Amino acid sequence: MTAPSLDLSIALSDNERTRPLLEGRVVPQGIRLVPTMIHPSEMFWRQLRFAEFDVSEMSLSSLIISTARGDTRWVAIPVFTMRRFFHTSIIVRTDSGITEPAQLRGRRIGVPEYQQTWAIWSRGALQHEFGVHPREIDWFMERNPDKSHGGATGFTPPEGVRVNQIPPTTNMGEMLLRGELDGAIHYLPEKNLVDRSTVDVSSVTRPLFPDPAAEGRRYYAKTGLFPINHTVVIRRSLLEQHPWIALNLYSAFVAGKAEIARCGQSYLHWYFETGLLDGGVRRTLAANDPLAYGFKAAQPVLETVTQYVHEQGLAPRRVALSELFAASTLDM
Repeated sequence: MTAPSLDLSIALSDNERTRPLLEGRVVPQGIRLVPTMIHPSEMFWRQLRFAEFDVSEMSLSSLIISTARGDTRWVAIPVFTMRRFFHTSIIVRTDSGITEPAQLRGRRIGVPEYQQTWAIWSRGALQHEFGVHPREIDWFMERNPDKSHGGATGFTPPEGVRVNQIPPTTNMGEMLLRGELDGAIHYLPEKNLVDRSTVDVSSVTRPLFPDPAAEGRRYYAKTGLFPINHTVVIRRSLLEQHPWIALNLYSAFVAGKAEIARCGQSYLHWYFETGLLDGGVRRTLAANDPLAYGFKAAQPVLETVTQYVHEQGLAPRRVALSELFAASTLDM
C-alpha cells in the first residue's frame, strides 16, 4: 500500500535547476508538489503580502529584513536558485559621461526596488570595491508601496539616503529614454504584476563595465564571492508540524540540480573525447561547483549579504544565519 503524500503548493521561477521539480521529473519523498511557475518579482510580493504558497523561492534580502523585524513566517533551506555578479548589470546612458563607478556620485540612478537583493549586492560592490556609498547617489525607485516587497516589510529610506518615488504615471524605462535618469542598477522589462517598465532602452544605454564578464571574474578572484539572490522558503507552521519536509525538499532540489549536471557532463563528453577540452577542464568541473547548494558552502556569501543588509540601513540588526535556515539543514 502506497503511503499518502503531503500536498504542498510551490512557486518557482523558470530555470534549468527548478524545471525538474516544476515538470515533476524530480519528486520529493513523501510530498506531492502543486507547482506554479511565476516571475520572481510577483512571487516575492505575493508571498510577503499574502503568503499564498507553502514553499517558494524568496528574495534573500526580504527574508533577512522580515526576520529582523519580527516576521518569522518563513524558514529557508540552503537552496540557491539564482546567483550572479549583480553589479556588472548596472547600465548608464551613453550620453551621461559616466565611464567608471566613481562617476555615479551625485547621479540619478533608477532601481526597481531599493531593498531587493540585486540592488543590495550592487550597492555593496560599489561601496566596498569602488568607494561609492549609497548616500552619494540619487535613487529613483519604480515600485510603489502597494506593489513592492518593501510595502510588505515596512520599508522606509535609510537615514541619509535619497530615495525618490517614480510616480505611477511613468516608469524607469521611460525616464531613461527621456534622459531623466542617468542609469539603472537593475532594469527589469519583463512583464509581471509588479514591475512597470517594458520598453527597450538599449539604444540609449550601455553597461557601466565595458566587459561585464571580466569584471565578474575580477570580483570573484578578489573576494571569492558568487552572490546569491534567491533562496527557498517553507511556511514555518508547516515545518513545525512536519519537520521532515525540510530535508526531503532540500534533497529534491539537489537531485534536480544533479540531473542538469549529468546532462552537461554527457554533452561535454564529446569535447573531451575529441580533445577540444583537456583534462584540466574536467578536473576543474569535478572539483568546483559555483552553484553549490548547502549551508556550509554558501556561508561566506550569506554572511556577507546579512552584513550588507544591516550596514545599508535596511534592517535594525544583523540577522544570524541560524534564524533564517531550518536547523536540520545547517550541517548540509
